[in-house]
Amino acid sequence: PIVGIAYTPSGFNNCHRHFPELLEAVKRGVLAAGALPMEFPTISLGEVFLSPTSLKFRNLMSMDTEEMIRAQPMDSVVLMGGCDKTVPAQLMGALSADIPAIQLVGGPMMTGRHGPERLGACTDCRRFWAQYRAGNVSTEEINAIEGSLATTAGTCAVMGTASTMACIAEALGMMLPGTAAIPAVHADRLRAAEASGAEAVRLIHNPIRPSQIITRASVGNALRVLLALGGSTNAIIHLTAVAGRSGIDIPLEWLNELSETTPVLVNLKPTGPHYMEDFHAAGGMGAVL
Repeated sequence: PIVGIAYTPSGFNNCHRHFPELLEAVKRGVLAAGALPMEFPTISLGEVFLSPTSLKFRNLMSMDTEEMIRAQPMDSVVLMGGCDKTVPAQLMGALSADIPAIQLVGGPMMTGRHGPERLGACTDCRRFWAQYRAGNVSTEEINAIEGSLATTAGTCAVMGTASTMACIAEALGMMLPGTAAIPAVHADRLRAAEASGAEAVRLIHNPIRPSQIITRASVGNALRVLLALGGSTNAIIHLTAVAGRSGIDIPLEWLNELSETTPVLVNLKPTGPHYMEDFHAAGGMGAVL
C-alpha cells in the first residue's frame, strides 16, 4: 500500500522551515507500519511574503491538493500544512478527493525574549511597530525586537488563524488527538509525525474517508471549539469553505446560537497574555474539549 504525503515546504514560508525533518518522521511511521511513503509537492502559502494576501491563493492550493491526490496512485494521504491558509486548503482538497486522509500541522513557534517580555510574531510585531511609528521606540530597539519575534520555525505563537485552524482540524477529527498545539521544535512534534504516518497506514485497512468524518455534527463541534478558544475570525471563512465541500451550510445564525451557550475558556494573545506553548503545557485541545 502507498501513503501519499502532501508536502509544502518553501524558502518563503518560515512556518514550514522544519518540514524536511518532519517529513522523515512521517516516512518512518509509514514504513514501520508496513506501507510505502511517497511525498509530492503542492503550493506552499506563507502568510508573511504573499501579495496582496494569502487568502487569494487558498482555493488554488485546494485545487492543487485535490487534483494531485486524485491523479497519483495513493491509498491514503498525510497532509503536511500549518501556515494560515494551508490547513483549510488541504482539508478542502482532501474532502473533495475523499480518500482516507490525516492532517499533520507544523505546530507553533516558541516565543523569543526582549528584556523582561516574551515575544511572538503577529501581535507583538504590530504592537511594537505602532510604538516605533509613534516615536516611543528607537530604530536600534525595533531592530532588536524584530530579531526576537520569530526565533524558531513554526506558525505564529498566538491563537491566530494557523493555531485556530489546527485546533479546528483536531476537533473535526481529521488530526490525531493532542497534536494541534505541540510546538514546532518540540520532540513530541516528531512523535506526532511518526504516529500520523502510522495512522495513515491503518486508515488504508480501515478506510474511513474525510466525508465520513466532516459531518454536520463534527462541524458543530468545530464551531463550539472556535468560540471556546476565542479563535481567529478567519476560521468562519475557512470552516464554511471546508464544510461546503461536504454540502454542509453554516449560517451565521447557527454560530450565534452556539455562542449563547459556549464560554470562552482560552486566554491567549492576541487578546490575552499567553502563547501557544502555554496552551500546550496546559493540556491543549484535550483540556478544552
